[in-house]
Amino acid sequence: MHPSYRKAMLESEMLKLLSEALSQMKDPRIQKELVTITRVELSKDKRYADVYVSCIGGDKEKVIEILDHAKGYFRTYVAKNLKLFTAPEIRFREDKGIESSVRVHKLLVEMGYDPLKEEEEKQE
Repeated sequence: MHPSYRKAMLESEMLKLLSEALSQMKDPRIQKELVTITRVELSKDKRYADVYVSCIGGDKEKVIEILDHAKGYFRTYVAKNLKLFTAPEIRFREDKGIESSVRVHKLLVEMGYDPLKEEEEKQE
């Protein structure tokens, strides 16, 4: 098995597990329907996992802070469900990709061009 393939599979599995752990988290300050884990990037030595989080509305920095505080919970959840020699240290990061896409779309609409509407008209 190619090493990059194995790394991609581990990242994908960790994304699934971390999303499960987030949905089972019992912290009332986290509105689970508004917080999404978008991707996981493992370091080459698999000792660190950068976990990118998207948050719709709310205080993004506060959400990252709450998740950071619970990173032991997430690491334990991953360790129990994934066969690795050692579970990677989890580092939460804000994923700005979705937010940027929404901002670009709003700007395009303000300029009189709506790519989504144009796509719908093509399909009809």
